Amino acid sequence: MATQPKVTEKEARALAEESRETDWRKPSFAKELYLGRFRLDLVHPHPRATPEAAAKADRFLDQLREYCATIDGSVIEREARIPDEYIKGLAELGCFGIKIPEEYGGLGLTQVAYNRALMLVGSVNPTLGVLLSAHQSIGVPEPLKLAGTPEQKAKFLPRCARGAVTAFLLTEPDVGSDPARLATAAVPTEDGEAYELDGVKLWTTNGVVAELVVVMARVPKSEGHRGGVTAFIVEMDTPGITVERRNAFMGLRGIENGVTRFHKVRVPKENVVGGEGQGLKIALATLNTGRLSIPSMCAGAGKWCLKIAREWASERVQWGKRLGEHAAVANKISFIAATTYAMESVQELSGHMSDEGRNDIRIEAALAKLWASEMSCRVADELMQIRGGRGYETAASLAARGERAVGVEQLVRDLRINRIFEGSTEIMHLLIAREAVDAHLSAAGALADAEADLQAKAKAAVKASGFYAKWLPQLVTGRGQVPTSFAEFGELAGHLRYVERTARKLARSTFYGMARWQAALEKRQGFLGRIVDIGAELFAMAASCVRAEMQGTAEARELADVFCRQARGRIEELFDALWDNTDDEDYALTARVLEGRYAWLEDGILDPSEGTGPWIADWRAGASTEESVARRIGT
Repeated sequence: MATQPKVTEKEARALAEESRETDWRKPSFAKELYLGRFRLDLVHPHPRATPEAAAKADRFLDQLREYCATIDGSVIEREARIPDEYIKGLAELGCFGIKIPEEYGGLGLTQVAYNRALMLVGSVNPTLGVLLSAHQSIGVPEPLKLAGTPEQKAKFLPRCARGAVTAFLLTEPDVGSDPARLATAAVPTEDGEAYELDGVKLWTTNGVVAELVVVMARVPKSEGHRGGVTAFIVEMDTPGITVERRNAFMGLRGIENGVTRFHKVRVPKENVVGGEGQGLKIALATLNTGRLSIPSMCAGAGKWCLKIAREWASERVQWGKRLGEHAAVANKISFIAATTYAMESVQELSGHMSDEGRNDIRIEAALAKLWASEMSCRVADELMQIRGGRGYETAASLAARGERAVGVEQLVRDLRINRIFEGSTEIMHLLIAREAVDAHLSAAGALADAEADLQAKAKAAVKASGFYAKWLPQLVTGRGQVPTSFAEFGELAGHLRYVERTARKLARSTFYGMARWQAALEKRQGFLGRIVDIGAELFAMAASCVRAEMQGTAEARELADVFCRQARGRIEELFDALWDNTDDEDYALTARVLEGRYAWLEDGILDPSEGTGPWIADWRAGASTEESVARRIGT
């Protein structure tokens, strides 16, 4: 059995840095934003699909909408699985090959069309969106499109397009966001024609029902083998593969997610994607666009929240007024409406930028995922507050007593995973921060290296002074200080001037942090997280204004205006918290918590997970709640 390699923090960071794409061959709107340069020309005029591509997408989405209207999402929630006929129906429409080129049997549609499809099916039940996105955003099709050989594409993509479900297997029981500790091994066979895989993969979304999977495994370095983490395409009917269990979760009850074990699984060498040691690079590149599936479903959730909030607040009367006429509720509805417009704006702009291909969108995709996953949870929470007890009650319970089956509590549960999926919020903060401060790290050189000696730091200081001597003066003034700037945006021009001014302020703040902490900056995760969050809000503001200008309606401008006003308030709070916070105190307190200093505070409770009573025994044995209840009452 494969053993987990012992890896130091330095080695883990080195692997992450080696796997990171470092070249910037194309411009990046978000990267420029973090450097204090508001490159509006990179996103305005708002990119659009060609008339042919738009018409093709509309035809498909019309068919998909018609089919989705026949699906009962409550069946998935109740039975905790997607019925086979639903999967078959989606496959017949081509949903498993939306982005696969037509030459391989796919629909050959755009990223924008794919995003809208996920939003549509996700509104029926989010599990359907997860099924398709786990297959197509990060499963076999995307890695093959990026790094597959012509032979691999011809062999596997037609199957994927026809509905052969695929999955992506990276996480292990002891390995989450630290791939340097990956334990699954892929040992070359003596004849040199294959590899033998040994290991266990956890949380394999779609893995329980998949025909094909992409597995990340470590090839040992040896003569003739570069070694390293490598991507393999594996047929799930290969001998030695065991799906040990199907996991159950707080939300997404129909998700097919499990534990998969590999024992001497033979994989032909022809199934290596991109070459040995390229697995993590392929995984990261896949996620650049793969992450866009999450904001798509978040935007769809926001639309549903707005619909329910509007309808309920219009018909429900309290204290002689409609619910929505009370200021406290009106504030919540305004937040839901404005934020939903912004989430869709971020999703649309990012998707179009991906299709257009002239920008590097690795930061934009990460920002879209980070921001939308956080904001959609806030939106759903506000809807639950508006619905009150009916928000907390299940849809089935509401229906049983004759009320409309509005599943707000299900939405809250289903959305929560998006802040963890494909990079948790905390990991996204670090990933984006690394890209955002890349220019500073390059300029600082040894100043940002905790192990560099004084001589190296002195040389680096000279180099850094030259960079900052040219860069810092550019952050003093800009178009944001000219009252007539961005006049073509009408009443939204002031918000774009704010974005320009604030981008320069953000860049100056990053410099101050770099100057203050130097090599220790990477450990100031609270500071870096706030820097990233400010940039995310600025990106959402720009996306909303650009989209509203493109749409050219008063309604769009109104939504964008209110969103920008709300975002500006959040941004100012984040700036204040950059320097006035309890980060140091929090870190010190946590260290004492981990030492057990406050263990007495935990007195007075029982921890069921540590119990040995009959209910716990049933649970540990895998019995359902219904089975356990029946056993206790003797039925």
